[in-house]
Amino acid sequence: MLKNRIILLVSAIVLVAIIFSLPRVVVDNDPKKMDESEAGRNHDEVPDAHLETLDPSGVEKANTLKENLRGAENVEKSIIFADSLAKLYLSVNKYDSAAKFIEIIAEKVPSETNWFRAGSAYYDAYGFAMDDAKQEELGKKARFYFEKVLEQSPKNLDAKNKLAMTYLTTSNPMQGIMMLREILESDPNNEQAMFNLGMLSMQSGQYDKAVERFKKLTELYPNNTQAQFFLGVSYKETGNKEKAKEQFELVKTLDSDPSVQATADSYLKEIE
Repeated sequence: MLKNRIILLVSAIVLVAIIFSLPRVVVDNDPKKMDESEAGRNHDEVPDAHLETLDPSGVEKANTLKENLRGAENVEKSIIFADSLAKLYLSVNKYDSAAKFIEIIAEKVPSETNWFRAGSAYYDAYGFAMDDAKQEELGKKARFYFEKVLEQSPKNLDAKNKLAMTYLTTSNPMQGIMMLREILESDPNNEQAMFNLGMLSMQSGQYDKAVERFKKLTELYPNNTQAQFFLGVSYKETGNKEKAKEQFELVKTLDSDPSVQATADSYLKEIE
């Protein structure tokens, strides 16, 4: 969601980083060195989760679902209960807790679809993690499942895009950047890879390059509100106030979400 990315962006600007920081920790996160026991858990055990974030009825529902999951008589029922728990935690934006239950599904029924879902769940949690150690752990989980997907389907560019982004906080961020470039070599107009490289240009302070990337992206995909927004930010950072103003006004016409409107207005006020 654009709202979530804007929240992350604004927070990251304050912290002198945007969305994903270039290496802030030095770790060895080679997914090929990661074995099954390290990636997963004994899924007969029900993982801990953020009960304190749920209202009383949610806590009751979660506890009931966990008991049902523990006592599930077959795989089909386990999947139903795990999926319900994942959706419950997603409803309160607890992505790491949701990922744990989606992982159960992937381990109970190994398939490319379930691996991708588990990887994506951990990727979302990784993107929202503020703690370095937590981010490292979640990124490693996401890589593990995306690698499994790519072993089966090397041309799955969605998985490759997300896998690439998780490398940016490891000791080898260039591996992720090279993966994004590989995607564009095989698919020059890949929307997500173009967006990710634009974000990386912003992170490194190369706003002229970010303008170039986001401008091309918005020409190809004019309804990509996120790209339109970050093009405005990039214009602002290069000192092109008129272009920045045009972009933020455009964003307001593309997304009526109050938080998006307020963020665009705050940038417009800065430009005046």
